[in-house]
Amino acid sequence: MTQVPAEGLISHSLAPDRRLLGRRGWNLARDTGAAGLEFPPHLIGEQHHTVIDLGSVKRLVMMVTPEGGGAFRDEAWEAVSTIRAILRQQSVPMEVTMQTVFVRDRADVPVLELLFKAYYGERMPLTLFVVQPPCEGRGLAIEAWAVSTDTAKVEYHNEHLVTVNYGDMRWVYASGGSLHREGRTAYEQSLEAFQNLQQSLKTVGASFEDVVRVWLYQGCITEEVDGVERYRELNRARTDFFANIPFDHRRIPMAKNGHAIYPASTGIGTHCHGLITACMALQTNRQDVALLPLENPLQVSAFDYPKEYSAKSPKFARAMAVRAGEFVTTWISGTASIVNSETVFKGDAVGQTEQTLTNIEKLIAPENFARLGWEDAGATLDDLAKIHVYVKHAEDFEKVRAVCERRLGRLPAIYAVADVCRPDLLVEIEGVAFSRIHQPQHFPGGDL
Repeated sequence: MTQVPAEGLISHSLAPDRRLLGRRGWNLARDTGAAGLEFPPHLIGEQHHTVIDLGSVKRLVMMVTPEGGGAFRDEAWEAVSTIRAILRQQSVPMEVTMQTVFVRDRADVPVLELLFKAYYGERMPLTLFVVQPPCEGRGLAIEAWAVSTDTAKVEYHNEHLVTVNYGDMRWVYASGGSLHREGRTAYEQSLEAFQNLQQSLKTVGASFEDVVRVWLYQGCITEEVDGVERYRELNRARTDFFANIPFDHRRIPMAKNGHAIYPASTGIGTHCHGLITACMALQTNRQDVALLPLENPLQVSAFDYPKEYSAKSPKFARAMAVRAGEFVTTWISGTASIVNSETVFKGDAVGQTEQTLTNIEKLIAPENFARLGWEDAGATLDDLAKIHVYVKHAEDFEKVRAVCERRLGRLPAIYAVADVCRPDLLVEIEGVAFSRIHQPQHFPGGDL
Protein backbone atom coordinates (compact mmCIF):
# COMPACT_ATOMS: atom_id res chain seq x y z
CA MET A 1 0.00 0.00 0.00
CA THR A 2 1.23 3.47 -0.83
CA GLN A 3 0.75 6.27 1.69
CA VAL A 4 -0.70 9.37 0.04
CA PRO A 5 -0.86 12.65 1.99
CA ALA A 6 -4.10 14.62 1.96
CA GLU A 7 -2.62 17.37 -0.19
CA GLY A 8 -1.71 14.83 -2.87
CA LEU A 9 -4.98 12.93 -2.69
CA ILE A 10 -7.24 15.93 -3.12
CA SER A 11 -5.90 17.10 -6.44
CA HIS A 12 -7.73 19.23 -8.98
CA SER A 13 -9.11 16.06 -10.56
CA LEU A 14 -10.83 15.06 -7.31
CA ALA A 15 -12.12 18.46 -6.16
CA PRO A 16 -15.90 18.80 -6.56
CA ASP A 17 -17.13 20.91 -9.45
CA ARG A 18 -19.92 22.25 -7.28
CA ARG A 19 -21.03 22.31 -3.68
CA LEU A 20 -24.76 23.02 -3.60
CA LEU A 21 -26.62 24.31 -0.54
CA GLY A 22 -25.00 23.92 2.88
CA ARG A 23 -21.60 25.50 3.44
CA ARG A 24 -20.12 27.35 0.47
CA GLY A 25 -16.55 27.53 1.72
CA TRP A 26 -14.40 24.40 1.69
CA ASN A 27 -11.61 23.74 4.13
CA LEU A 28 -9.51 20.92 2.73
CA ALA A 29 -8.26 19.37 5.96
CA ARG A 30 -11.54 19.77 7.84
CA ASP A 31 -13.98 18.74 5.12
CA THR A 32 -12.20 15.80 3.52
CA GLY A 33 -10.92 13.91 6.54
CA ALA A 34 -8.39 12.45 4.13
CA ALA A 35 -5.19 12.67 6.17
CA GLY A 36 -3.68 9.26 6.79
CA LEU A 37 -5.79 7.38 4.24
CA GLU A 38 -4.01 4.70 2.27
CA PHE A 39 -4.73 4.12 -1.39
CA PRO A 40 -3.32 1.59 -3.82
CA PRO A 41 -1.68 3.07 -6.91
CA HIS A 42 -4.30 3.73 -9.55
CA LEU A 43 -5.07 6.17 -12.32
CA ILE A 44 -7.68 8.79 -11.48
CA GLY A 45 -9.85 9.14 -14.55
CA GLU A 46 -11.64 12.19 -15.84
CA GLN A 47 -14.49 12.78 -13.44
CA HIS A 48 -16.78 15.48 -12.18
CA HIS A 49 -18.84 15.41 -9.01
CA THR A 50 -21.15 17.63 -6.97
CA VAL A 51 -21.67 17.53 -3.21
CA ILE A 52 -25.18 18.50 -2.06
CA ASP A 53 -25.69 19.42 1.60
CA LEU A 54 -29.37 18.99 2.51
CA GLY A 55 -28.86 19.65 6.20
CA SER A 56 -29.74 16.27 7.68
CA VAL A 57 -28.07 14.34 4.87
CA LYS A 58 -25.49 14.78 2.14
CA ARG A 59 -25.92 13.61 -1.43
CA LEU A 60 -23.15 13.07 -3.96
CA VAL A 61 -23.41 12.69 -7.72
CA MET A 62 -20.40 11.44 -9.67
CA MET A 63 -19.97 11.52 -13.46
CA VAL A 64 -16.90 9.42 -14.30
CA THR A 65 -15.34 8.83 -17.72
CA PRO A 66 -11.99 6.96 -17.85
CA GLU A 67 -9.23 8.66 -19.81
CA GLY A 68 -6.23 6.33 -19.52
CA GLY A 69 -7.11 4.17 -22.52
CA GLY A 70 -6.04 0.56 -22.81
CA ALA A 71 -8.23 -2.51 -22.71
CA PHE A 72 -11.81 -2.29 -21.50
CA ARG A 73 -10.82 -4.00 -18.23
CA ASP A 74 -8.32 -1.19 -17.61
CA GLU A 75 -10.94 1.46 -18.28
CA ALA A 76 -13.42 -0.31 -16.00
CA TRP A 77 -10.93 -0.52 -13.13
CA GLU A 78 -10.01 3.12 -13.64
CA ALA A 79 -13.65 4.19 -13.38
CA VAL A 80 -14.37 2.11 -10.26
CA SER A 81 -11.17 3.18 -8.52
CA THR A 82 -12.05 6.82 -9.23
CA ILE A 83 -15.46 6.37 -7.62
CA ARG A 84 -13.74 4.71 -4.65
CA ALA A 85 -11.34 7.61 -4.26
CA ILE A 86 -14.11 10.22 -4.41
CA LEU A 87 -16.16 8.38 -1.80
CA ARG A 88 -13.21 8.02 0.54
CA GLN A 89 -12.32 11.71 0.38
CA GLN A 90 -15.72 12.74 1.78
CA SER A 91 -16.03 14.02 5.35
CA VAL A 92 -18.76 11.45 6.16
CA PRO A 93 -19.20 7.78 5.17
CA MET A 94 -21.14 7.40 1.92
CA GLU A 95 -22.56 4.54 -0.11
CA VAL A 96 -23.61 4.37 -3.75
CA THR A 97 -27.35 3.80 -4.12
CA MET A 98 -27.87 3.89 -7.89
CA GLN A 99 -25.55 3.89 -10.88
CA THR A 100 -26.15 4.00 -14.62
CA VAL A 101 -23.34 2.62 -16.75
CA PHE A 102 -23.15 3.72 -20.38
CA VAL A 103 -21.19 1.23 -22.46
CA ARG A 104 -19.92 1.17 -26.03
CA ASP A 105 -20.38 -2.58 -26.50
CA ARG A 106 -22.95 -4.86 -24.91
CA ALA A 107 -20.39 -7.69 -24.88
CA ASP A 108 -18.39 -5.81 -22.21
CA VAL A 109 -21.17 -5.91 -19.62
CA PRO A 110 -20.10 -9.25 -18.01
CA VAL A 111 -16.70 -7.72 -17.19
CA LEU A 112 -18.41 -4.87 -15.37
CA GLU A 113 -20.75 -7.21 -13.53
CA LEU A 114 -17.79 -9.16 -12.15
CA LEU A 115 -15.92 -6.00 -11.17
CA PHE A 116 -18.94 -4.45 -9.44
CA LYS A 117 -19.63 -7.70 -7.57
CA ALA A 118 -16.05 -7.78 -6.33
CA TYR A 119 -16.10 -4.10 -5.29
CA TYR A 120 -19.60 -3.67 -3.84
CA GLY A 121 -20.25 -7.20 -2.59
CA GLU A 122 -23.62 -7.33 -0.82
CA ARG A 123 -23.91 -3.52 -0.97
CA MET A 124 -24.62 -3.52 -4.70
CA PRO A 125 -26.39 -0.35 -5.86
CA LEU A 126 -29.24 -0.48 -8.35
CA THR A 127 -27.25 -0.75 -11.58
CA LEU A 128 -28.40 -0.12 -15.14
CA PHE A 129 -26.29 -1.06 -18.17
CA VAL A 130 -27.17 1.09 -21.17
CA VAL A 131 -25.64 0.64 -24.62
CA GLN A 132 -24.91 4.28 -25.42
CA PRO A 133 -21.27 4.86 -26.42
CA PRO A 134 -19.59 7.74 -24.54
CA CYS A 135 -18.92 10.56 -26.99
CA GLU A 136 -15.22 10.71 -26.04
CA GLY A 137 -14.71 7.27 -27.60
CA ARG A 138 -14.23 5.47 -24.27
CA GLY A 139 -15.63 2.05 -23.47
CA LEU A 140 -17.82 3.27 -20.61
CA ALA A 141 -18.93 6.17 -18.45
CA ILE A 142 -20.68 5.97 -15.06
CA GLU A 143 -23.24 8.20 -13.37
CA ALA A 144 -23.39 7.25 -9.69
CA TRP A 145 -25.41 8.69 -6.80
CA ALA A 146 -24.35 8.25 -3.17
CA VAL A 147 -25.77 9.27 0.21
CA SER A 148 -24.21 9.85 3.62
CA THR A 149 -24.77 6.79 5.80
CA ASP A 150 -24.14 8.44 9.15
CA THR A 151 -27.70 9.81 8.93
CA ALA A 152 -29.29 7.67 6.20
CA LYS A 153 -30.05 3.95 6.19
CA VAL A 154 -29.50 2.18 2.87
CA GLU A 155 -31.01 -1.26 2.26
CA TYR A 156 -30.05 -3.36 -0.75
CA HIS A 157 -33.04 -5.68 -1.18
CA ASN A 158 -32.10 -7.33 -4.48
CA GLU A 159 -30.50 -6.45 -7.81
CA HIS A 160 -33.60 -4.49 -8.83
CA LEU A 161 -34.41 -2.69 -5.59
CA VAL A 162 -32.68 -0.31 -3.14
CA THR A 163 -34.29 1.87 -0.45
CA VAL A 164 -32.87 4.88 1.38
CA ASN A 165 -34.37 6.21 4.63
CA TYR A 166 -33.57 9.57 6.20
CA GLY A 167 -35.48 12.48 7.70
CA ASP A 168 -38.72 10.45 7.92
CA MET A 169 -38.64 9.95 4.15
CA ARG A 170 -38.11 6.74 2.22
CA TRP A 171 -36.75 6.82 -1.30
CA VAL A 172 -37.23 3.69 -3.41
CA TYR A 173 -35.03 2.95 -6.43
CA ALA A 174 -36.42 0.16 -8.59
CA SER A 175 -35.73 -1.44 -11.96
CA GLY A 176 -38.18 -3.34 -14.12
CA GLY A 177 -36.23 -4.30 -17.20
CA SER A 178 -32.85 -5.51 -18.34
CA LEU A 179 -30.47 -5.37 -21.26
CA HIS A 180 -31.60 -8.80 -22.46
CA ARG A 181 -35.34 -8.17 -22.60
CA GLU A 182 -35.83 -8.86 -26.30
CA GLY A 183 -37.98 -11.01 -28.58
CA ARG A 184 -41.25 -9.14 -27.99
CA THR A 185 -43.04 -6.37 -29.82
CA ALA A 186 -42.29 -2.88 -28.57
CA TYR A 187 -45.75 -2.65 -27.01
CA GLU A 188 -45.49 -6.02 -25.24
CA GLN A 189 -41.96 -5.28 -24.08
CA SER A 190 -42.96 -1.87 -22.68
CA LEU A 191 -46.09 -3.07 -20.94
CA GLU A 192 -44.22 -5.93 -19.30
CA ALA A 193 -41.46 -3.57 -18.13
CA PHE A 194 -43.97 -1.26 -16.43
CA GLN A 195 -45.66 -4.24 -14.81
CA ASN A 196 -42.29 -5.46 -13.55
CA LEU A 197 -41.57 -2.02 -12.10
CA GLN A 198 -44.87 -2.16 -10.25
CA GLN A 199 -44.06 -5.61 -8.86
CA SER A 200 -40.63 -4.47 -7.72
CA LEU A 201 -42.15 -1.50 -5.89
CA LYS A 202 -44.72 -3.74 -4.19
CA THR A 203 -41.89 -5.78 -2.66
CA VAL A 204 -41.24 -2.93 -0.21
CA GLY A 205 -44.82 -1.69 0.15
CA ALA A 206 -44.60 1.04 -2.47
CA SER A 207 -46.69 1.56 -5.60
CA PHE A 208 -46.49 3.41 -8.88
CA GLU A 209 -48.51 6.31 -7.50
CA ASP A 210 -45.44 7.04 -5.30
CA VAL A 211 -43.15 7.39 -8.34
CA VAL A 212 -41.69 10.83 -9.08
CA ARG A 213 -39.09 9.96 -11.75
CA VAL A 214 -38.85 7.34 -14.53
CA TRP A 215 -36.04 6.37 -16.93
CA LEU A 216 -36.78 4.47 -20.16
CA TYR A 217 -33.90 3.32 -22.37
CA GLN A 218 -35.43 1.85 -25.52
CA GLY A 219 -33.43 0.11 -28.22
CA CYS A 220 -33.76 1.53 -31.75
CA ILE A 221 -36.30 4.04 -30.50
CA THR A 222 -37.23 5.54 -33.90
CA GLU A 223 -37.17 2.27 -35.83
CA GLU A 224 -40.45 1.48 -37.57
CA VAL A 225 -42.08 -1.92 -37.27
CA ASP A 226 -45.10 -2.42 -39.54
CA GLY A 227 -45.09 1.33 -40.15
CA VAL A 228 -45.12 2.33 -36.46
CA GLU A 229 -42.14 3.71 -34.52
CA ARG A 230 -41.07 1.73 -31.48
CA TYR A 231 -41.29 4.84 -29.28
CA ARG A 232 -44.93 5.36 -30.26
CA GLU A 233 -45.65 1.80 -29.14
CA LEU A 234 -43.88 2.50 -25.85
CA ASN A 235 -46.13 5.53 -25.38
CA ARG A 236 -49.21 3.43 -26.15
CA ALA A 237 -48.17 0.88 -23.50
CA ARG A 238 -47.37 3.60 -20.96
CA THR A 239 -50.76 5.23 -21.51
CA ASP A 240 -52.57 1.92 -21.07
CA PHE A 241 -50.59 1.12 -17.91
CA PHE A 242 -50.98 4.60 -16.39
CA ALA A 243 -54.75 4.44 -16.95
CA ASN A 244 -54.93 2.17 -13.89
CA ILE A 245 -52.61 4.25 -11.65
CA PRO A 246 -54.40 6.72 -9.32
CA PHE A 247 -51.80 9.49 -9.61
CA ASP A 248 -54.38 12.01 -8.43
CA HIS A 249 -54.57 10.18 -5.09
CA ARG A 250 -50.92 10.46 -4.13
CA ARG A 251 -50.20 10.23 -0.43
CA ILE A 252 -47.88 13.25 -0.72
CA PRO A 253 -49.68 16.56 -1.29
CA MET A 254 -49.36 17.95 -4.80
CA ALA A 255 -50.09 21.41 -6.16
CA LYS A 256 -53.41 21.42 -7.99
CA ASN A 257 -52.72 23.67 -10.97
CA GLY A 258 -54.88 22.08 -13.62
CA HIS A 259 -52.06 20.00 -15.11
CA ALA A 260 -51.76 16.24 -15.22
CA ILE A 261 -49.61 14.77 -12.47
CA TYR A 262 -47.49 12.16 -14.20
CA PRO A 263 -43.90 11.47 -13.09
CA ALA A 264 -40.94 13.16 -14.74
CA SER A 265 -39.37 10.88 -17.34
CA THR A 266 -36.63 10.32 -19.89
CA GLY A 267 -37.30 8.18 -22.96
CA ILE A 268 -34.14 7.77 -25.03
CA GLY A 269 -32.72 5.33 -27.55
CA THR A 270 -30.01 2.67 -27.16
CA HIS A 271 -28.00 0.55 -29.58
CA CYS A 272 -29.96 -2.67 -29.04
CA HIS A 273 -33.58 -3.83 -29.15
CA GLY A 274 -33.95 -4.29 -25.43
CA LEU A 275 -35.70 -2.00 -22.96
CA ILE A 276 -34.11 -0.93 -19.68
CA THR A 277 -36.39 0.78 -17.16
CA ALA A 278 -35.99 2.27 -13.71
CA CYS A 279 -37.91 4.58 -11.41
CA MET A 280 -37.57 6.53 -8.18
CA ALA A 281 -40.42 6.71 -5.68
CA LEU A 282 -40.91 8.68 -2.47
CA GLN A 283 -42.93 7.80 0.64
CA THR A 284 -43.37 10.03 3.68
CA ASN A 285 -45.92 11.31 6.17
CA ARG A 286 -44.10 14.58 6.73
CA GLN A 287 -46.36 17.61 6.53
CA ASP A 288 -43.65 19.79 5.00
CA VAL A 289 -43.11 17.56 1.95
CA ALA A 290 -44.97 18.24 -1.28
CA LEU A 291 -44.71 17.65 -5.04
CA LEU A 292 -45.06 20.01 -7.98
CA PRO A 293 -45.22 18.67 -11.57
CA LEU A 294 -43.71 21.35 -13.81
CA GLU A 295 -44.78 22.22 -17.34
CA ASN A 296 -42.85 24.55 -19.62
CA PRO A 297 -44.38 27.89 -20.68
CA LEU A 298 -42.56 27.50 -24.03
CA GLN A 299 -43.98 24.06 -24.77
CA VAL A 300 -47.20 22.17 -25.15
CA SER A 301 -47.32 19.53 -22.42
CA ALA A 302 -46.16 16.16 -23.76
CA PHE A 303 -49.43 14.54 -22.70
CA ASP A 304 -51.29 17.08 -24.87
CA TYR A 305 -49.28 16.48 -28.06
CA PRO A 306 -51.39 16.14 -31.21
CA LYS A 307 -51.84 12.63 -32.58
CA GLU A 308 -49.39 13.27 -35.44
CA TYR A 309 -46.61 12.64 -32.89
CA SER A 310 -48.12 9.54 -31.31
CA ALA A 311 -51.47 7.78 -31.30
CA LYS A 312 -51.32 7.97 -27.50
CA SER A 313 -49.28 10.92 -26.28
CA PRO A 314 -46.24 10.58 -23.96
CA LYS A 315 -47.44 10.62 -20.34
CA PHE A 316 -44.85 12.52 -18.32
CA ALA A 317 -44.31 15.88 -16.65
CA ARG A 318 -41.54 18.15 -17.93
CA ALA A 319 -40.08 18.03 -14.41
CA MET A 320 -41.07 17.01 -10.90
CA ALA A 321 -40.14 19.24 -7.96
CA VAL A 322 -39.91 17.64 -4.52
CA ARG A 323 -40.17 20.05 -1.60
CA ALA A 324 -38.87 18.89 1.79
CA GLY A 325 -38.65 21.57 4.46
CA GLU A 326 -36.58 24.43 3.08
CA PHE A 327 -35.08 22.40 0.21
CA VAL A 328 -36.42 21.76 -3.29
CA THR A 329 -35.08 19.05 -5.61
CA THR A 330 -36.19 19.37 -9.23
CA TRP A 331 -35.90 16.27 -11.42
CA ILE A 332 -35.82 17.49 -15.03
CA SER A 333 -37.17 15.16 -17.71
CA GLY A 334 -35.39 14.54 -20.97
CA THR A 335 -35.65 17.91 -22.73
CA ALA A 336 -35.12 18.72 -26.40
CA SER A 337 -35.36 21.56 -28.92
CA ILE A 338 -39.14 21.72 -29.01
CA VAL A 339 -41.19 24.92 -28.91
CA ASN A 340 -44.92 24.48 -28.54
CA SER A 341 -45.01 20.94 -29.94
CA GLU A 342 -42.70 21.35 -32.92
CA THR A 343 -38.99 20.68 -33.39
CA VAL A 344 -36.99 23.88 -34.00
CA PHE A 345 -33.48 24.35 -35.44
CA LYS A 346 -33.80 21.24 -37.57
CA GLY A 347 -30.40 20.02 -38.75
CA ASP A 348 -28.58 22.45 -36.42
CA ALA A 349 -27.05 20.75 -33.37
CA VAL A 350 -25.77 24.05 -31.93
CA GLY A 351 -29.15 25.74 -32.25
CA GLN A 352 -30.92 22.73 -30.76
CA THR A 353 -28.55 22.65 -27.78
CA GLU A 354 -29.11 26.38 -27.14
CA GLN A 355 -32.89 25.95 -27.31
CA THR A 356 -32.81 22.87 -25.09
CA LEU A 357 -30.90 24.73 -22.37
CA THR A 358 -33.26 27.68 -22.70
CA ASN A 359 -36.19 25.30 -22.27
CA ILE A 360 -34.62 23.94 -19.07
CA GLU A 361 -33.87 27.45 -17.82
CA LYS A 362 -37.49 28.54 -18.32
CA LEU A 363 -38.83 25.30 -16.86
CA ILE A 364 -37.05 25.62 -13.49
CA ALA A 365 -37.23 29.42 -13.22
CA PRO A 366 -38.90 30.98 -10.14
CA GLU A 367 -41.45 32.61 -12.47
CA ASN A 368 -42.58 29.20 -13.69
CA PHE A 369 -42.80 27.80 -10.15
CA ALA A 370 -44.96 30.81 -9.21
CA ARG A 371 -47.12 30.35 -12.30
CA LEU A 372 -47.78 26.75 -11.24
CA GLY A 373 -48.50 27.43 -7.57
CA TRP A 374 -45.24 27.75 -5.63
CA GLU A 375 -44.39 31.44 -5.35
CA ASP A 376 -41.45 30.88 -3.00
CA ALA A 377 -39.49 28.31 -5.03
CA GLY A 378 -37.48 28.02 -8.21
CA ALA A 379 -33.97 27.52 -9.51
CA THR A 380 -31.46 28.68 -12.10
CA LEU A 381 -28.96 26.87 -14.28
CA ASP A 382 -26.39 27.48 -11.52
CA ASP A 383 -28.40 25.15 -9.27
CA LEU A 384 -27.93 22.14 -11.55
CA ALA A 385 -25.99 19.34 -9.88
CA LYS A 386 -25.39 17.42 -13.12
CA ILE A 387 -26.62 16.94 -16.66
CA HIS A 388 -26.72 14.01 -19.04
CA VAL A 389 -26.46 14.97 -22.70
CA TYR A 390 -27.60 12.58 -25.41
CA VAL A 391 -26.12 13.40 -28.83
CA LYS A 392 -27.56 11.74 -31.91
CA HIS A 393 -24.47 12.06 -34.12
CA ALA A 394 -20.99 11.65 -32.63
CA GLU A 395 -19.59 14.31 -34.97
CA ASP A 396 -21.76 16.93 -33.21
CA PHE A 397 -20.29 16.18 -29.77
CA GLU A 398 -17.66 18.94 -29.58
CA LYS A 399 -20.11 21.60 -30.77
CA VAL A 400 -22.75 20.47 -28.28
CA ARG A 401 -20.27 20.33 -25.41
CA ALA A 402 -18.99 23.83 -26.22
CA VAL A 403 -22.50 25.26 -25.88
CA CYS A 404 -23.13 23.42 -22.60
CA GLU A 405 -19.83 24.52 -21.07
CA ARG A 406 -20.33 28.14 -22.17
CA ARG A 407 -23.79 28.34 -20.62
CA LEU A 408 -23.35 26.05 -17.63
CA GLY A 409 -19.70 26.41 -16.69
CA ARG A 410 -17.91 23.50 -15.05
CA LEU A 411 -20.75 21.07 -14.36
CA PRO A 412 -20.64 17.28 -13.91
CA ALA A 413 -21.83 15.81 -17.20
CA ILE A 414 -21.80 12.69 -19.33
CA TYR A 415 -22.17 12.89 -23.10
CA ALA A 416 -23.35 9.73 -24.88
CA VAL A 417 -24.30 8.85 -28.44
CA ALA A 418 -28.00 8.00 -28.50
CA ASP A 419 -30.96 8.25 -30.81
CA VAL A 420 -33.57 10.78 -29.66
CA CYS A 421 -37.30 10.10 -29.81
CA ARG A 422 -37.91 12.10 -33.02
CA PRO A 423 -35.91 11.65 -36.22
CA ASP A 424 -35.27 15.42 -36.47
CA LEU A 425 -34.06 15.85 -32.88
CA LEU A 426 -30.27 15.88 -32.52
CA VAL A 427 -29.83 16.51 -28.78
CA GLU A 428 -31.62 15.71 -25.54
CA ILE A 429 -30.60 16.82 -22.04
CA GLU A 430 -31.79 15.75 -18.59
CA GLY A 431 -30.64 16.96 -15.18
CA VAL A 432 -31.44 17.67 -11.55
CA ALA A 433 -31.38 20.98 -9.66
CA PHE A 434 -31.16 21.60 -5.91
CA SER A 435 -32.34 24.88 -4.41
CA ARG A 436 -33.81 26.49 -1.30
CA ILE A 437 -37.25 28.01 -0.99
CA HIS A 438 -37.18 31.78 -0.82
CA GLN A 439 -39.35 32.19 2.28
CA PRO A 440 -38.60 29.35 4.74
CA GLN A 441 -41.39 30.39 7.07
CA HIS A 442 -44.07 29.89 4.42
CA PHE A 443 -45.55 26.61 3.21
CA PRO A 444 -48.12 26.84 0.40
CA GLY A 445 -50.70 24.69 2.09
CA GLY A 446 -53.53 26.62 0.47
CA ASP A 447 -52.24 25.71 -2.98
CA LEU A 448 -52.10 21.95 -2.40
